[in-house]
Amino acid sequence: MPNLIYVAIAALSGAAMALQGTLNTALGKIVGTWESTLVVHIIGTLVSLLLIMVLGIGFSFFTKLSQVPWYGYLGGILNVVIIFIVVTAMSRIGVGNATTAIITAQLITSLVIDCTGAFGMKQYNFHYRDLVGVAMLAIGAHLLFME
Repeated sequence: MPNLIYVAIAALSGAAMALQGTLNTALGKIVGTWESTLVVHIIGTLVSLLLIMVLGIGFSFFTKLSQVPWYGYLGGILNVVIIFIVVTAMSRIGVGNATTAIITAQLITSLVIDCTGAFGMKQYNFHYRDLVGVAMLAIGAHLLFME
């Protein structure tokens, strides 16, 4: 069993993601989807910069950027895609339906990454009960979708 504090932190992150999608969608309804994606990234950049300065972390990480594998930079691109898609989906199918689809896809993708050790992540053994969990997740997702 994973350390419960990290499970709680991850759960908090999940709640924050649902709230973030909702807030980004509210912004997108007023300023536009691509425009809200830009605003969210500008605010995120400014907050990150402020935290680096306030916490005294410094900018020495720039010297390490050449050591990052090429795929390590794809997160920035995916972040733009994710925010755009979440704003688009939530505004059309609702927060609950969109979040259900998001979580289902996240778990399936995470299982594949864990089982393969992709992108330098620790590899975990595949168990057939994982398929049972995915099947139950799919059934649960189906039950959660609202008209």
